[in-house]
Amino acid sequence: MGDLPPKPCTSIKVRKNMINWKKGRKKMGKQNYTMEQIIVKLREVELYCGQGKTVAEAVRQIGVSEQTYYRWRSKYGGMSTSDAKRLKEVEKENARLKRLVADLSLENAVLKDVNSKNF
Repeated sequence: MGDLPPKPCTSIKVRKNMINWKKGRKKMGKQNYTMEQIIVKLREVELYCGQGKTVAEAVRQIGVSEQTYYRWRSKYGGMSTSDAKRLKEVEKENARLKRLVADLSLENAVLKDVNSKNF
């Protein structure tokens, strides 16, 4: 019952309680893990499962939800930390190249526009 807001009313005291209730709610904090940390956590789950624990217990042990675990496993399942570092480098290089192509395409469009005008 503590999760429900107070009933709306016109009194000032109740409206203040409503505002305080909204401020007091705590959201689950999202923790951002690096690829290397995720791969280490996947290995930990494998170790716990090898010791006879269920996936649910192992996932609880590393501090993430089962859904997160399965999403991580589908994305980073067979990777090593060196593979993750290489992937990160390739993604960074790919983003740089995309920016270069966009800049060159823009310059090309501007030159075509200027060239097509009759002076």
